[in-house]
Amino acid sequence: MPTILGQNQYGKAENRVVKIVRDGDTHHIKDLNVSVALSGDMDDVHYSGSNANVLPTDTTKNTVFAFAKEHGIESAEQFGIHLARHFVSSQEPIHRARIRIEEYSWERIATSDGNSKFIGADEVKHSFVRKGQETRVSQITYDGDSWEVISGLKDLTVMNSTNSEFWGYVKDRYTTLKEAYDRILATDVSARWRYNWTSDEQRMPNWEKSYEQARKHMLHAFAETYSLSLQQTLYQMGSRIINSRSEIDEIRFSLPNNHHFLVDLEPFGLKNDNEVYFAADRPYGLIEATVLRDGVEPKIPVDMTNL
Repeated sequence: MPTILGQNQYGKAENRVVKIVRDGDTHHIKDLNVSVALSGDMDDVHYSGSNANVLPTDTTKNTVFAFAKEHGIESAEQFGIHLARHFVSSQEPIHRARIRIEEYSWERIATSDGNSKFIGADEVKHSFVRKGQETRVSQITYDGDSWEVISGLKDLTVMNSTNSEFWGYVKDRYTTLKEAYDRILATDVSARWRYNWTSDEQRMPNWEKSYEQARKHMLHAFAETYSLSLQQTLYQMGSRIINSRSEIDEIRFSLPNNHHFLVDLEPFGLKNDNEVYFAADRPYGLIEATVLRDGVEPKIPVDMTNL
């Protein structure tokens, strides 16, 4: 045979599931985008077309929705763990399941004073607005023996309007950038962190609290670091999380440097005292790095494009 089959997987991608918990008049929303990828004993379906070992992708879709009812959605990570365990343990040909989840956050709409409540309601507890900050992401992989949970976020836009400099860099014949001793530092944070929970024998982290705390430490480090480079800020953000959260061993960042350039207002007889900037969306510097707990081997892919 001139060719052989290499790595392969299949499943149903981007299953949008919204779970509403009705606690009396107070409602709670979990809004997920779930992608399932299964791999295992799948040679025959590729070589001969036999579907004897194939669980239909439509079934994986149905499982996502059924599990939202049967297990609820405590967190993206916990929901992914339920799904991965089910596919591997219930289907003998399936040796490995990877569940990727994006979570979209909602917050309650604050209503006006009591005089404007509709139909006599004392308080509105079922109206929400989508948060426009970041998207929470997670990837859960299970092979029937061990777990790998990678969580994180993307599209978290942050800015420091001062306490950032950039100078002392290499200059050659093509360098035109002026040194900056007071600049805007802005980026759209994409981060993935890996948990050291790998076995059912270990105590499982509190996924919701862990995410909230990792995000908090990340933002605190960004705000509290007097930055001489975006690389320095990145390292401080990662170190703060690793040092504060014992359940996390590794974190990788991809940080575009959202450049803000001072506008030359002298042609108009005006002095621009670090007040008016042009926000350039491209091209942009792209700073990427992994921060690890000492002694830990890196496992998060360098290219996080498809993670």
